[in-house]
Amino acid sequence: MSLIPAGSVISTILKHDSKQTSYKIALLRAINDIVLMFPDLRNSNQAVAIPLRMLAERWVAYYWPFVQRDCSIWQGPRSFRDGVLRSDLSFRASLTILREQWEHLNRGLGKPSDGFFIVNELRVPRKRQTYPVSLLEAYDITISAIRRTIEQPIRYAGAGEWSVFDRPTRLDRLEATVVAVPSSRPHERCVVVSAELWQTFQSMSLWVEALCIHEWCLFSETVDEQAERGHIYSLLTDRPDNRRPLTWERNKIDLLILEGHTFICPWTHREITPGVAYDLDHLMPVSIYPINELWNLVPADPKFNSHVKRDRLPTIERLQQAQPYFELAYSQYSASESLSDVLREDAEIRFSQLQQDLFAASLAHAVADFIEQVAETRNLSRFG
Repeated sequence: MSLIPAGSVISTILKHDSKQTSYKIALLRAINDIVLMFPDLRNSNQAVAIPLRMLAERWVAYYWPFVQRDCSIWQGPRSFRDGVLRSDLSFRASLTILREQWEHLNRGLGKPSDGFFIVNELRVPRKRQTYPVSLLEAYDITISAIRRTIEQPIRYAGAGEWSVFDRPTRLDRLEATVVAVPSSRPHERCVVVSAELWQTFQSMSLWVEALCIHEWCLFSETVDEQAERGHIYSLLTDRPDNRRPLTWERNKIDLLILEGHTFICPWTHREITPGVAYDLDHLMPVSIYPINELWNLVPADPKFNSHVKRDRLPTIERLQQAQPYFELAYSQYSASESLSDVLREDAEIRFSQLQQDLFAASLAHAVADFIEQVAETRNLSRFG
């Protein structure tokens, strides 16, 4: 990368780079999201490799609301080539089919943020198994199409070809000094983000997110005369609700409680024993990140969860007080063979520096650190 400060590189790409499509905006927004999703790498001071697959997953979520058939919002010019009218997005057809299959599965019901929901469902192996093969095939085809497309904005971001990012390379062929985000696979092609740029995304996450959405709204108006800035903004900022039933998790936790394993609400310190009502609280609210991974689900006082916590995050003092109860919950999950396996599987997707001999305590610390990082960088509403 050039000697230009990383913050200037980001703003220049978003505000001044030539754009035929919204690809460059989507690329930076995806990197920004991924930086926030993996808190272990915050202080690595090393270049970080991101698989193109992960960027493509974010693009599924971002472009999902723009591909509704008969109500499309164009994301670039359409032109005739070889007598054929080409699409604005190289992956529009495959993403449209995926969206239609998803809405058919959900009886026609859909939200602009369903892309976020489906991505978070299908990135976890055990959840993929609950969906029909036809949907999984449509999803994989879409990811492959986007993965090929995403190399274009990587190549042309900045002042010239490969001026900000190097050519994507297989992870197992990168230098040993480059670290990879958790769940990366050796054969995957990755884009490498310099340590300086990674830290800039980390410290300026809220600003980058806001600028990406602002520039995306402005761009959409220039290529689709039917698009209205306010409508585009609502599509780009919509977030999913928690529609996935947690029946399996609750049944396993109910069994643990009946067997005498006590849970304690991390917020009210109320004991949850047989006959005591509880909610499965999303520590990181779904409205912030739609994460149904088991480490994010902890039994809690239903009244406090519904009327006090809601979609807010705790203050750092409240979070520190709650951390031992996160650890207790994870320890109790480990008493169930199935929950123990799921907890470790889910934790490995997100965190890379857990101590296996002190797994529950290490995970509780990592989760608390993640929550605090997101609250701080996004300036979110908090409860004390």
